[in-house]
Amino acid sequence: MSFSIAGRTAIVTGAAHGVGLAIGKHFLDAGANVMFADMDEEALKDQIGDLVSDSSQARLFSGDLREKLCIANLVSATIDAFDEVNILVNGARQVVRSDPFDPDDDSMQTLLDQNLMSGLRLSQQVAKRMIKQAEDSDVSNIGSIVNLSSIAARRTQPELLAFSVSTAALDQMTRSLAVALADHRIRVNAVAFGSVMSSFLEEKMSENTEYGDTIREVTPLSRIASAREVAEAAQFLASDGSGFMTGQIITVDGGRTLIDPVSVPAH
Repeated sequence: MSFSIAGRTAIVTGAAHGVGLAIGKHFLDAGANVMFADMDEEALKDQIGDLVSDSSQARLFSGDLREKLCIANLVSATIDAFDEVNILVNGARQVVRSDPFDPDDDSMQTLLDQNLMSGLRLSQQVAKRMIKQAEDSDVSNIGSIVNLSSIAARRTQPELLAFSVSTAALDQMTRSLAVALADHRIRVNAVAFGSVMSSFLEEKMSENTEYGDTIREVTPLSRIASAREVAEAAQFLASDGSGFMTGQIITVDGGRTLIDPVSVPAH
């Protein structure tokens, strides 16, 4: 079974930074058409402006996907550019600290809107399009949705209350959508990852030299993942190589959740 996604069209959200950006670039290198989507228009242009200029297979879309109209516009822009959509990667997410004792802390609502509801609404719209464009197709799989989750969904860190709850809800959304869309030949899976070498993590490590060492010490593989390693897992789930997998949460954490003390940050 091939892991190829060449010639397919993918929407990747959260694509201006970190793992989302790495996935978009990796998919482009693998021969896919990619719509890079993010609310940070300036960062999008800085990161992939040259790609859009040089390649007919890359486009960018800027907008706030918490708005329903923006979601509809993203899907329309993708169809206008590439005629179809076969893959969706819900990578737009936020990590903020919460105060479990502060009744005025609205981080829970903020992260449920950002990390859960925007992905749900976009998945619903993309699934409708996948079903419509495959009306006369007899292939076993007509589309793949990949959600970016976190090992924080299985850990108990009070200061990450809202983030942990939103990612746990995302995992359950993945399973529920997988069952709901199975009859329509659309697969839904997720990649849950821990610490990835990103600009955020590099900044934290420059401020505190022991930060990275602490993460490595609680990771059986004794290192921090690269964003490309998460991107490769996302490609696997997007490809026919995972054609009989749906509703699965694939963990990419170097074995960390097998032994992980909850006191060490998961981001």
